[in-house]
Amino acid sequence: MTQKTKTKNQPYPIDVCIGSRVKLRRSLLGLTQERLAESLGLTFQQVQKYESGTNKIGASRLFQMSQILQVPIEYFFEDILESDSAPGGLREANQAPYKAPNLITPMTIEMIRHFTAIQDESVKKQLLSLVKALAKAHKGMDTPEGSEVT
Repeated sequence: MTQKTKTKNQPYPIDVCIGSRVKLRRSLLGLTQERLAESLGLTFQQVQKYESGTNKIGASRLFQMSQILQVPIEYFFEDILESDSAPGGLREANQAPYKAPNLITPMTIEMIRHFTAIQDESVKKQLLSLVKALAKAHKGMDTPEGSEVT
């Protein structure tokens, strides 16, 4: 995998992808940039640069982040790995990483944090049914195939 297609003054797409995964996980855990920076022995500005992809994250720092954010190292590469478009399951660095449109918003992250805090599985299933019903009523949306909760 090469990083040959970086344009001047823009980060490599792979660095942006990894940084966005750091930001997503940090947000899901309810950590501020300041708190993550403190755990890493850095300034919050450095965390901002990592999250934007402006600065590359070295292997040892990424490993440290995986421990603090409580995810396996592979988590940071999930949007890059398992692509059908490249040999060996790797996406070329010049291909934009997959991002679901409008999925990762502050409100979505907040909902996920509160939803995962619910311990009772039956309450989670009821809440999911309510959300599906509201979405269908609001947008005339059908439930996607295979998304039924059992």
